[in-house]
Amino acid sequence: MEPIVQISLDVTTIREALEIAEIAVEAGVDWLEAGTPLLLGEGLHAVAALRKAFPHHPIVADLKTMDGGYLEAEMMAKAGATHVVVMGVAHPATIRAVVRAAKQYGIAVMGDIMAAPDPVACALMLEENGADYIIVHTGFDERGEDPARTPFDHLHRVVSAVRVPVQAVGGLSIAQAAEMPKHGAPLVVLGAPLVIDKKVFKPSTNRDELFRILRQVVAEVKSGRKAGEAG
Repeated sequence: MEPIVQISLDVTTIREALEIAEIAVEAGVDWLEAGTPLLLGEGLHAVAALRKAFPHHPIVADLKTMDGGYLEAEMMAKAGATHVVVMGVAHPATIRAVVRAAKQYGIAVMGDIMAAPDPVACALMLEENGADYIIVHTGFDERGEDPARTPFDHLHRVVSAVRVPVQAVGGLSIAQAAEMPKHGAPLVVLGAPLVIDKKVFKPSTNRDELFRILRQVVAEVKSGRKAGEAG
């Protein structure tokens, strides 16, 4: 598939999410993600607000579903999400329930293999149970205790094993994220607010620079050029 740039709106209020999303869309970002902090802070109202503001953009609801799969996917689909995230370490019945709801409502399922004892086996199980995408995810807390951990620990083995598109998330610099299509992961994710050289970029204080960085990353990903540092 052609590379896609997704921005993860890992903020806690709808106001912040809309501010960043506006800049991202203007810069050419393809998909908007209602990050887990945003869903915890604002719930499905955040998805509905993003859908209202950006009626034509795909919206990923990063639910990290572990149970109640059908209901959670149904709620987010009705609010306007086009993609939902289920955890690969959930019971297979939950994964199948999310997939059933997704088919019912015409949305897609992203299976996250974070914390799986066998990442490749988990990715294959998700694919076999109907996930449309696989997320190779190194968790925030895991990286906090072991900064050396990155999606590269498992990425190439997962890409080789599955047929569905792969996304890599967690512990990647902006330059590394932009180069993911070269590693077989065409779904490029940028977390927001962006952190570059320990400086946090937020729209209230860095709108022009944030736009410049996002536009540069989009251009690099779409053109296939070697990504330079975006800071």
